Amino acid sequence: MAKDRFVEVYSQGVLNVAKIVVDTKTGVNYLLGSHEKQMGTGLTVLVGPDGKPIVTPCQTGT
Repeated sequence: MAKDRFVEVYSQGVLNVAKIVVDTKTGVNYLLGSHEKQMGTGLTVLVGPDGKPIVTPCQTGT
């Protein structure tokens, strides 16, 4: 089976959920937020103080 493209590395909350998801090909970190699960969901790239995306070192390839 192929490795999952996105992996959840952090989660907090039950109704108001915040998760950090990492793209295993690029290492880019994303913040996924939802409000009470039925009100909507948002996804954005996490950036550092310098405004550049936060990247987690990862192995590339298949």
